[in-house]
Amino acid sequence: MQPIDHDDPRQSVANIKSGIVAGLVAMAAESGIGCEAWFAGLRLGPAEFDGETPVYLSYRQTCQIIRRAVRNLPIRGPGLVLGERQNIGHFGLLGLAMLTAPRFAEALQLGVHYAPITGAMMELELDVDGGEGLGMVASMRTPDPELEPFLCEELFASCLMLCRGLLGADFRPTVLELAYPAPDYAVDYARVFDCEVRFDCPRNRVVIDARWLGTAMPAGNPASAQRVLALCDEQMPAGQPRSEIVAVVERLLLQRLADNPRLVDIAAALHLTERTLRRQLQAAQTSFSELHDRVRSESARAMLSDQKLSIANVGAAVGFKDAREFRRAFKRWTGVAPREMRAQG
Repeated sequence: MQPIDHDDPRQSVANIKSGIVAGLVAMAAESGIGCEAWFAGLRLGPAEFDGETPVYLSYRQTCQIIRRAVRNLPIRGPGLVLGERQNIGHFGLLGLAMLTAPRFAEALQLGVHYAPITGAMMELELDVDGGEGLGMVASMRTPDPELEPFLCEELFASCLMLCRGLLGADFRPTVLELAYPAPDYAVDYARVFDCEVRFDCPRNRVVIDARWLGTAMPAGNPASAQRVLALCDEQMPAGQPRSEIVAVVERLLLQRLADNPRLVDIAAALHLTERTLRRQLQAAQTSFSELHDRVRSESARAMLSDQKLSIANVGAAVGFKDAREFRRAFKRWTGVAPREMRAQG
């Protein structure tokens, strides 16, 4: 097995939405097994994946959790099981963008381009096959034979559910090619995909017959599509990504925002000294005060859209006991007073 390169900074960027991990945690609960050990050493726990707010993880963290989960779950083909549970709703904005595309061919192109906003763990590209139709090729960022079957199962099964949501229950691919040996539950692949499945192939690829490509999308609408794509662009990974330590500090700040947590409080929660945490944040080109202000500013701006909350209520929710102090801080962060921000919508 070729392990993850821990020296590669791209593997430690917290830019993967935690849908897969949340699904695995739910499967553990259904199976009646504890999954706390999956998160050992990662400054995370299963309770963080129960809510509606997505948790962002790094590729390294996600792979570690998945590897432990696959070894621990008493489920045959957990990637297939998890993938079959998906529908258009699980794909969020991307599902809506594909629904409003003019034809299925354009919807596929959008799916591949915007896959990062869904938490996709594999790199995707389209492959035109003159003889069979259009192929979608999936490859791991870092080769890992232990994880590859799970990631392919989850990806291709969830994409199948998405395509059936777009085109109807009759949709099925022409062939599924996989770059790993057939597992002992290979018969489940035939049941899920309802097409020819080939193992030990040069690459991981699903092929879609050309007859599907010209199918009009059920909600095709150029104006709606333009608005949805603008939102998708906003959710694409930023050019200056967050490191793992930045993501976990932001998460802890959000959980304790009304208590106005200090550096010493967050360091204690992470079982680090203040000096160590300060040094790690400095290495990530930020500081505790910068993160604290950013989280407070973003949270306050979001809450100001709720007209039922007074300015004082918003200030208290982000850790200010004095409304005047909050107003001064907010103007320092944004350049405008809270009341002006609310008036601007």
